[in-house]
Amino acid sequence: MPLLPDVPEDRVLSPVTGWTRAHWLAAADDLLLAVRPWASPGFGRLDLPGEPARAGWVSDGLEGFARTFLTAAFRVAGTGGDDPHGHLVHYRRGLLAGTRTPGADDAESWPPVRSVGDGGQPMVESASVALALDLTREWLWDGLSRAEQDQVEAWLRGSLRHEPAPNNWYLFPLAVASFLTGAGRGDTETERVVDRGLELLEGWYRGEGWYSDGDGRMFDHYVGWAMHLYPVLHAHLRSGTTPDDIGLANRVAERLREFLEVFARTFDGNGAPLHQGRSLTYRFAAASSVAAGAVTGATPWSPGVSRSLLSGAVRHFLDRGATRDGVFVRGWYGPHAGSLQPYSGPGSPYWLSKAFVALLAPADHPLWTATEEPVPALGPARTTPVGPPGWLVQNTPDGLVRVHNHGSDHSRPGQPTAVDPLYARLAYSTRTGPTSAANVADNTVVVHLPGARDGVRAGFDPVGTGPGWAASRHRPAFAGTPLPQAQVLCVVVARGAWEVRVFSFEAAPAGTAVTATGWALAAAGPWELDTEVAGTAVQVDAPGLRTRFAAVAGFDVADVVRAPAGTAFGDWALVPRLRGVATRSPAVVAATLSAADPGPAPEVLVTGSEVSVTFADGARCRIRLPATSQDVPAVEW
Repeated sequence: MPLLPDVPEDRVLSPVTGWTRAHWLAAADDLLLAVRPWASPGFGRLDLPGEPARAGWVSDGLEGFARTFLTAAFRVAGTGGDDPHGHLVHYRRGLLAGTRTPGADDAESWPPVRSVGDGGQPMVESASVALALDLTREWLWDGLSRAEQDQVEAWLRGSLRHEPAPNNWYLFPLAVASFLTGAGRGDTETERVVDRGLELLEGWYRGEGWYSDGDGRMFDHYVGWAMHLYPVLHAHLRSGTTPDDIGLANRVAERLREFLEVFARTFDGNGAPLHQGRSLTYRFAAASSVAAGAVTGATPWSPGVSRSLLSGAVRHFLDRGATRDGVFVRGWYGPHAGSLQPYSGPGSPYWLSKAFVALLAPADHPLWTATEEPVPALGPARTTPVGPPGWLVQNTPDGLVRVHNHGSDHSRPGQPTAVDPLYARLAYSTRTGPTSAANVADNTVVVHLPGARDGVRAGFDPVGTGPGWAASRHRPAFAGTPLPQAQVLCVVVARGAWEVRVFSFEAAPAGTAVTATGWALAAAGPWELDTEVAGTAVQVDAPGLRTRFAAVAGFDVADVVRAPAGTAFGDWALVPRLRGVATRSPAVVAATLSAADPGPAPEVLVTGSEVSVTFADGARCRIRLPATSQDVPAVEW
C-alpha cells in the first residue's frame, strides 16, 4: 500500500501545500516500491511497461534503473543512511549485475557506453549512476570489494572515452569523473573531462544566470535541471579548498542565485512549472534547481518560499494522475504524445528524481523547519523581462504564469530550425500547452501564399526585451521557394492580465493573407468549452480559464478553430483565430489569458507606424515601429 496517504498534512507548518519532509520521504519510498515489481531477477534493469524509445528496450531498462537509483540515493543520503525499505540492497545487486558483462544478451547486462548517435543513451544514465554512488558512497560503494569497484568503474569510464552530444551531455562524463575523483580513483583522464565540461559551460553562459543548452538559443528546463544542477552538485560534493575550487563554487552559486530570482516566478500558484521545451515528461524535475539552491544556500528566496515551490511542484503532478499503479507514465498529467521525444522511454519520466535533491537538506534545515510562504506567482501583478532567453514573464495574482517567447527557438548555428510546437510559439503558460503539430498552431502568426503555402514561425531572431515588452523578428518558413526579403516583426507589451501583440509584415506584398492565433484552451471535450465571436473578437471559456483575442487593426475576420488532438491539459482544444491581409500599417491584437477577472481591456490607438496603449490602471505605452527591417522598435512607458 502507498505510504504517502498515511502522512497527515500539516497546515500550520505548511499552510500553502500541507507537505512536510515526511511527505517527501514517503513520496520517494512510494516511487521506489512501485517500480520494484518491474525489475529483472538480479535487479540490473527496470523494464517498465510501454513501447520502447529510440535506443531500444535494453537501454530503457538501464534508464529505469539509473534514474530511480538516484531517487534512492537522495532518500538514503538525506536520512544519514537510514534505509528502512532496503532500497540500496536492491540497487547494489543491480549495479553489479548490470556491469558484470556489459553488452551481453541476458536479462541483466547494461549496454556499454558509446558515443552519441551510436548507442549513446547509456552516457546519459552513467551520470545518474555516478551521482547516486557519490551520494551513497559510505553505505554502498565503500562496501564493495576492490574487484567489484573495478568492474563498476570500467563501465563508468566508457562515458569519459566517447563523444557526447553538443549540449548538456558534456556534463554527464563530468559527473562520472567527479565521482571517481571523490572515490580516490581520479587521474589525468578524469581531470581532463572535468576541465572540458567546465570550459564548455563557460562558453554556454549567456549572462543573468542563464545558460544555453549548447550553442545557439537553447533555453528550456535543461537550464535548471542540467546546466545548473550538475556543476552546483559537483562543487558542493567535492568542496575543494584551492583558489580554483573556491572560485568555481562561488561562480556557480552566484549564477544559480541570479537564475532563481526569475525562474521561481515561472512556477504557477498551483505548483505547475512552465509547459515549454522538450522532455516535459520529467515533470517536477523542473524544481531541482530550486532544491539545489535551497540545499547549498545559493538562492534569493526564503526557505519557506523554496519549500512551497518544491512541494507545490511535486504535489501538482501526484494530485493530477501522473502515475498508474504508482508508476509514472510518459506525458504531463496522464499520457500525452506531444510532451515526448523519440528518446522518451518508459523509464524517462524518472529524471524527476532530481527534485529529491531537496532531501540533502537534513531534517533540522530551515528548508523543512520554516513556515511555508506563498510562492512568487501569487504576489502582485508584474512583468519581468529576461534578456538571455528573450522572455517576458507575466505574473498575475491568480497564480497563472505566461511567458512571451522572443528568444528561445532551439536553433543551432548553421542548421535549419524545425517548426517545434514546444519552442516556436509566441507564448507559453503554466495552464495551457501548445497544440499538436498536426492541428492548427496556437499563439503564432502565419503568412499565406497562393497554393496553400503557409509561412510559419520556426526560427527567429531576438530583437530586444525591456520593462513590459519583448520583440523578435523572423522570416516566414515556407515549404519550397521562400518569399524574398519578407520578415515579420513581433512585439508584445503586457501589463496586468492583458497583452497587446503588434505585427509588422516587412517586405510582404500588400494584400498578402495573414492570420494570428491566440491561446489554446483544452478540456475533456467540446461540451466543456464555451465560445463567443463578436465582430473581430473571440472569447473562449474553459473550466477555470478564459481567453479573449480581439483585433485592433489589420484583421477583419474572427473565428474559432478546433484542435481535436488537444494539448497536455485536455484531450480536445479550441484556438481563437484572426484573419486579414498585410498592409504597410501594423496589425494589432489585444489578448488575455486569465483565471480570474482580467479587468477592462486596454485602449489601443494605431497611427501610422506608432501604436499607443493605455491600460486600465492608467499606465501608457507607446511603440514606434522601425522604418527598416534592420532596426529595433522603440518602446516607451
